[in-house]
Amino acid sequence: MRDAIIVGGGHNGLVCAFYLARAGLKVTVLEARDVVGGAAVTEEFHPGFRNSVAAYTVSLLNPKVIQDMDLASHGLRIVERPLSNFLPLDDGNYLKIGAGRTAAEVAKFSQRDADRLDAYSAHLDSAADLLRELVLQTPPNLGQVSWLTALPELIKAGKLGNRMRKLSLSTQRELLDLFTKSAGDYLDGWFDSAPIKAVYGFDSVVGNYASPYSPGSAYVLLHHVFGEVNGKKGAWGHAIGGMGAITQAMAKAVGALGVEIRTGCAVEEVLLEKGRAIGVVTVKGERVDARVVVSNLNPRLLYTKLVDPGALPDDFLRRMRAWRCGSGTFRMNVALSELPDFNCLPGKEVAEHHGSGIIIAPSLQYMERAYHDARTFGWSREPIVEVLIPSTLDPTLAPPGRHVASLFCQHVAPQLPDGSSWDTHRDRVADLMIDTVDRHAPNFKRSVLGRQIMSPLDLERTFGLVGGDIFHGALGLDQLFAARPMLGHADYRGPVAGLYTCGSGTHPGGGVTGAPGHNAAREVLRDFASRNKTAAMAR
Repeated sequence: MRDAIIVGGGHNGLVCAFYLARAGLKVTVLEARDVVGGAAVTEEFHPGFRNSVAAYTVSLLNPKVIQDMDLASHGLRIVERPLSNFLPLDDGNYLKIGAGRTAAEVAKFSQRDADRLDAYSAHLDSAADLLRELVLQTPPNLGQVSWLTALPELIKAGKLGNRMRKLSLSTQRELLDLFTKSAGDYLDGWFDSAPIKAVYGFDSVVGNYASPYSPGSAYVLLHHVFGEVNGKKGAWGHAIGGMGAITQAMAKAVGALGVEIRTGCAVEEVLLEKGRAIGVVTVKGERVDARVVVSNLNPRLLYTKLVDPGALPDDFLRRMRAWRCGSGTFRMNVALSELPDFNCLPGKEVAEHHGSGIIIAPSLQYMERAYHDARTFGWSREPIVEVLIPSTLDPTLAPPGRHVASLFCQHVAPQLPDGSSWDTHRDRVADLMIDTVDRHAPNFKRSVLGRQIMSPLDLERTFGLVGGDIFHGALGLDQLFAARPMLGHADYRGPVAGLYTCGSGTHPGGGVTGAPGHNAAREVLRDFASRNKTAAMAR
């Protein structure tokens, strides 16, 4: 009998396992794939070329998690990008974003915009600071029906209200804007020139199947800026060895605490007895018993596939079946014989722009068209593509003189509007993505030696990302904070006793943060302590 079974060995599952084991619990992690890490893995996709398969860049990984798990001692090293972003434009111009560089670059397009950058950053930072405080907190669990359970939640909500009241009126207004407005409207209120709005607005569509002018997309922008790299707020970086280096370091950390990790061990059913989770059954028919079960899966997968529907309240099950998923994401990894030679900034030797996030999307209007295209045709005829070339920072990923690139592409429909399968169209769309980059760097297409394609269907089949959703559920206003995954169940507990959730479908949402795993472990341990206290009193 184990104390806890973790279903899914992605990064949040490993984080949760670490905190439970550190508290003395006997923990087993069951992972369906042959390697732990979930979507944060590094694999060889072409002979001699390795890259992060799905998740591809570092910023949101919580500093407390890094410190508590002592990931550096287990081999993790993160390096910062030389520039944050590079935006090539059709007219031969470009925009570079980076510390100490942005104002002069933006001034090429608008001096007024350059003069407003500091104020914009200050307003965004104040909102991001609040978000940083909230990510490791359990949200108030609104919807409790008895005073005994509601009182602690009211106190929690009161503490949050007091924290909000301490904010200046200006910051409160900014938060209201960021939680309700579209990113496009928010950025239009700050800037005039298209390039700076495109670079900042890109964050609002990453993993978000929506237009930058969709209400609520400003929050997605904010979600992507609350991270840090090596103590630098808002910075983005690369884990040497790829994203798998993060989860392999985590696996070493949990292994040192005695956690059992079993790969190639998919779970078919959560076992229930008298309304309580008591273990799981694997697809091979093996039964594994435990005092609690913690799921790192998309909550829709957990509650509609692994749990007896008769054990769930009708309204809860109805809402879980309607849990909105779909990132509009098409992921590719390509092996390159040489670096891209951009029309606007020629050269195939390693330069700072090669080590940045290269954004192919010149304006918010371009991004809006991409979204509506995908809704109508299934994919954008002029897609949004972010190119990262991590081998410029990490020579372990490719042979000498060669490179690997990550292509994070949007927008594509999670399910094609004509009902056809993504398997039928994946190569055609992959060609379009490469052609899109090639228009800005005409040597790109001919330099491709091999490629790995991940359509939304591939992401779902390989990693359990429903509809290709990298966040385990859209970051809409109806699926955030106390409503993630549902009002009344924001505290990592569902309606089944002994069954918890620790994945990105819980607060604070998606990205490689480790925060859901950290928070879920805290709630599990609170319940263990409460049960032990009750048992002691009974004796």
